[in-house]
Amino acid sequence: MGTELRQRVRNAVDTVRRPANSLYERNARNVMIDGMGVGLVQGVGTFLSVFLARLGASNVVVGLLTAMPAIAGALLAIPLGQFIGRQQHLILWYARSRLWVLSSYAFTGLVPFLFGNNWAPAVIIAIWAAATIPQTLVNICFTLVMSAVAGPTKRLELMSRRWTTLGISTALSAALAGWALEQISFPLNYQTVFICSFLGGLLSYAFSTNIELPHAPQPSTERVPWRTSLHKMRSMLAQHRSFTQFVASQFVFRFGMAMAIPLFPLYWVRTIGASDAAIGLITTVQSGILLIAYALWTYVARKRGAGTVLLLCTFGLVLYPCLTALTSQVWPLFVYAALAGMFAAGTDLVIFDVLIATAPEEGRGTAIGIYHTTNYIATFVAPLIGAAAAGVVGIGTMLLVAAFLRLLSGLLFLLLGVGREAPQAVKAVRSGT
Repeated sequence: MGTELRQRVRNAVDTVRRPANSLYERNARNVMIDGMGVGLVQGVGTFLSVFLARLGASNVVVGLLTAMPAIAGALLAIPLGQFIGRQQHLILWYARSRLWVLSSYAFTGLVPFLFGNNWAPAVIIAIWAAATIPQTLVNICFTLVMSAVAGPTKRLELMSRRWTTLGISTALSAALAGWALEQISFPLNYQTVFICSFLGGLLSYAFSTNIELPHAPQPSTERVPWRTSLHKMRSMLAQHRSFTQFVASQFVFRFGMAMAIPLFPLYWVRTIGASDAAIGLITTVQSGILLIAYALWTYVARKRGAGTVLLLCTFGLVLYPCLTALTSQVWPLFVYAALAGMFAAGTDLVIFDVLIATAPEEGRGTAIGIYHTTNYIATFVAPLIGAAAAGVVGIGTMLLVAAFLRLLSGLLFLLLGVGREAPQAVKAVRSGT
């Protein structure tokens, strides 16, 4: 295992540094550096909900930060998936939408200068409401782009490398941001960190625009009437049972994951009283562990199959909200964050791979839209329920509810056999192709 980890790190570094001779190698390098840029912004983004909390935003407002992209996605993912499926310049849609979303952190940093602290929470929410449409586009385009770049035989390996480099850059960014927040007075500290994150967005844009998709048939630009489209979606779900079972069970999983998203920073700040530096270190630990985690779960998937990884990691993620709700000190949070990062890496790898493996080739844009719609519904409803109920029964109690939903999703994965048959990418890894 240690030898494989060292080899994976060397492979990741070589992918970035060595001359790229083939289309795949050029794309792999661009995909990984794009991930570095995203990670630089993502590490800073950890503090967005904390910023709102320190500005005095209510639990519900903090929950809206997570829920708003979800309601927009729930309404738009399917039509945008159909729209993207008709576009000939997929990379431009992917890169420009990503830049818009990442730039929203810089816009957030400018808000207190222009509107003052009292109006800042409302304006920040408005900025992120406007970012929901490009965020929906990014999620759909990402799935389609990565599937086309890697193909079925290299998908698991490429995503493992990308998410490893993204995790490293996120960890470094979060640690640096946490340190910087302690050096400057509020709110200038948050403003400085958010505005500087724009550099990561530029890095992502520069390399994502250089991705070249392999030659594929030109998509049909013909628009389909909505009744016909609805009939096709019903037929798709009826005919592709493995995809339908996957979408249904992962919906419960996403619900349990999303419910805890606004609860963690609220618990850290209001129950435990964690400092900005401590919160930054929590994110650093959680992201940094990905370096080991992706190597571990790729190895396990190769030996035991995707279904084993999915079950282990889903049940493992039950521990994070449980243990957090039972602690009143800061230091155990670092251990819990490491466990969460370890198990989340496995679900990232396998759920993405099972999605691509089960989504029908014909009408894939629509299938991806259906998948994201269920995610967005869960991500919209769950944080609002969690944040609102936390004000009544307590943050710790709702963390335990989120843990129960994660447990339930694991049982569904087990009973429905999701990922039980190894996706093509895992089979290819086993055979050494």
